[in-house]
Amino acid sequence: MSIAHGPETVVLKPSKPTSLLAALLLHPGTVVSTDYLLRAVWDEEPPATARAALQTCVLRLRRLFAKYGISATTIEAVPGGYRMHNDTGTLDLVLFRLLAAKARAAAGTDEELYRLRKSLSLWQGQPLANVASRMLQRDAVPALEQERLRVLERIGDLELAAGNCHQVLVDLYESGRRHPLRERFTEQLIEALYRTGRQAEALAEYRAVRDRLRDELGVDPGPGLRRLELAILRSEELGPPRSEEQAPPATPPALPPVRSPGHGGLPPVPGFAGRATDLRTMALRLTDADGPRLLVVSGAPGIGKSALAHQCAHQVQDAFPGGVFSVDLGGPEGNGVSAEEARGLLPEPGDGRRLLILDNATGAGQVLPLLPASGDASVLVTSRRGLAAVVATHGGAVHRLDVLGPSEAHGLLAGLVGPERIAAEEHGARELASVCGYFPLALRIAAGRLLTRPGLSVADCAAWLSQDTPERLALAEDPRLSVPEVFGQALSTLAPELRETFLRFGSLDPGTGVCAAGSGSVLEQLVEAGLLEDGPPGQPYRIHAFLRVYARWLARERDGAAAVPAAR
Repeated sequence: MSIAHGPETVVLKPSKPTSLLAALLLHPGTVVSTDYLLRAVWDEEPPATARAALQTCVLRLRRLFAKYGISATTIEAVPGGYRMHNDTGTLDLVLFRLLAAKARAAAGTDEELYRLRKSLSLWQGQPLANVASRMLQRDAVPALEQERLRVLERIGDLELAAGNCHQVLVDLYESGRRHPLRERFTEQLIEALYRTGRQAEALAEYRAVRDRLRDELGVDPGPGLRRLELAILRSEELGPPRSEEQAPPATPPALPPVRSPGHGGLPPVPGFAGRATDLRTMALRLTDADGPRLLVVSGAPGIGKSALAHQCAHQVQDAFPGGVFSVDLGGPEGNGVSAEEARGLLPEPGDGRRLLILDNATGAGQVLPLLPASGDASVLVTSRRGLAAVVATHGGAVHRLDVLGPSEAHGLLAGLVGPERIAAEEHGARELASVCGYFPLALRIAAGRLLTRPGLSVADCAAWLSQDTPERLALAEDPRLSVPEVFGQALSTLAPELRETFLRFGSLDPGTGVCAAGSGSVLEQLVEAGLLEDGPPGQPYRIHAFLRVYARWLARERDGAAAVPAAR
């Protein structure tokens, strides 16, 4: 960890102030509790005088900042802890995450690779190498390393997909040797060797990792490596290198299905508000003995599909004595689990009528193989996509979800932040809901900011978010609570032509119909992807105002020069 000031870079010495600074920088723009900081600085055994000593550490950091022209207010004392204000111009970690998020929404492979490699260039050696805190070394460093390795894996996938097998071999050898138990790197290396005609070396690499896994962990290689070995032994054509949608998740497998243990077992969604008409319509369809056994809830990313599905399941669970089960098909990284993995997550057959929630489905190809295995259960699917192929072949209904109404958005904010605080600032609450585009995801992120800043007025929060709405609607602790991450992930699954068309929406005047942005077939595909909606009479399509704001921001960010990092 270091401070860069003009041409000068100062590497900080291991010390308690350095541990304190690291703990704050790991949570940029977020209130970090005093108790957490005490544990980070004193390794979970703070002395009786630790709170006073912590204030001394803050003063020492402020003096250090002043020496290098950094404002003393960078570290802010707030109720319950401290907060550091950082952005892409002052902290490499923030810039790294932003570049990785923008890469997902890139218009093509070259641009995505450029952004990913640029994000990796910000890494210089082992993270927090000069930080003495054992707690941060144990908890924070592995998480940071996982972020970097996911980018490395994605670069390998893109290079293989582009046919650059020879060029990427050296990088894959290095990644595989440094991380021998991370199977995806070995899989990429074996694939590159085989595609370049080096079958014997590819098999040797497989056998080496197989023996290592058996000796060190007592397990066999995963299904991806085993399928690759079998293809090599049979001298089969591998076909096109697999895309991101086909790639296995880079983190551990998805959790088993969540089941309601009986009457009242499935809890309500915290802070859920509004959607009364949607809930009634869905409940009638799911509980009707003669109605469709399949219901698809579709809509834009971040519009609240999963929350609505689980709230509805909570309300109707008494009609399903066999239990309510929920399976996340999105996987840990949101790229979707394979059909084989998904089948393994389905509940075992049982007695009584059951409700199965297939949450975050990435496409019809993922859902269709699961329907026969669901038996006579009623199935509730959530997906950005309309899944027309699913309902066309298996019947059922599609429930397209729209943004919240103003009163519903007000109710959500009141349920999350507290009715007294919202009632005291009715005008500010209305402004905040408007800035968030009435999207539940954005509203929950804004509520999170208000909850961690008791002194922040609702109006001031709305004004601050409005200055750079998409980028500031993000909570650093969880990429699922980040508008750029969630929307960017949705864009990353699209073909380049569709991404470019979406970006053009941002340049259109709000009164201009979206048909000017692309051809009818392209616009239809964007409707299916959840990024366009059916329009009013006379206008075939419309776009949510908040998605238009995001498209404008993304186009501006893509065309503008990236900020130069000043702190490492």
